[in-house]
Amino acid sequence: MKLENLNTEQRNMDTIDIDRLNTLEVLEKINNEDLKVAKIMQNNLAEISDVIDYIWPTFEKGRLFYVGAGTSGRLAVVDSSECPPTFGVSEDKVVGVIAGGIDAIFNAKEGVEDSLNLCEEDLKAYNFSKNDILIGIAASGRTPYVIGGLKYANSLGSKTVAISNVSNSEISSVAKKSIEIITGPEAITGSTRMKAGTSQKLVLNMISTTLMIKLGKVYTNLMVDIQPKNEKLVNRSYTIIMHSVDCELDVAKDLFIKSDKNVKVAIVMGILNLDKENAEKLLETNSNISKLIHDSK
Repeated sequence: MKLENLNTEQRNMDTIDIDRLNTLEVLEKINNEDLKVAKIMQNNLAEISDVIDYIWPTFEKGRLFYVGAGTSGRLAVVDSSECPPTFGVSEDKVVGVIAGGIDAIFNAKEGVEDSLNLCEEDLKAYNFSKNDILIGIAASGRTPYVIGGLKYANSLGSKTVAISNVSNSEISSVAKKSIEIITGPEAITGSTRMKAGTSQKLVLNMISTTLMIKLGKVYTNLMVDIQPKNEKLVNRSYTIIMHSVDCELDVAKDLFIKSDKNVKVAIVMGILNLDKENAEKLLETNSNISKLIHDSK
């Protein structure tokens, strides 16, 4: 489909007067468009759930790659880079790849997205294999960089997913699974960094967070594998232990120290009244604290 025919490129008749409004009125127009995004995404929850269940068995032992150009690529990098500090996974567990490389995060490199071969080269640099997963992201659903990456991943036998903001997109036809979030015309015509970008960030949040829950990185609704590398995260660790164990601050601090600053181990020590060594042994058998506690009673 030609770019000018995509619904993301159509004029939004609700904002056609936006250049004549005062500041507050402009913000109200933008906010009204943003409010539509989460509502629209309710229509995609079954698709997103299906995608997560599809990639989970591979992700448990393998890696997840996001690829995109421009805004989509930057969002890929943002979501992937938050996984290690938030959930304690290795830096290569979730990988964001942007067309044009790291420099493209800060400086637009518009031409690189038109290459069908560049994404394959980028993925090869990470030793991407059939044991990994590729999610290609493009608001227009037709970015050559993303199409090339999906085709390469398919050739290896990898699981592939497409995320776009148009119906019957090209990348959907290439990937084995797809999510199409129809966000419609933007407040500023064609500026897909707005609603389309917001929807992409929301779906990446859903995918990565749900996968991390399945990995046992969350207990109740608490992050239990955070890396306490600064004062804020140390204090957050105390709070997580207090909520999980139902204890006072001094007890939480003591568990934190005795666990060698491992929040998950500290929680198991506190709840099951174990020493560090036995708590670690239990976690080796089941990293999901809720299941571990249930099985231990």
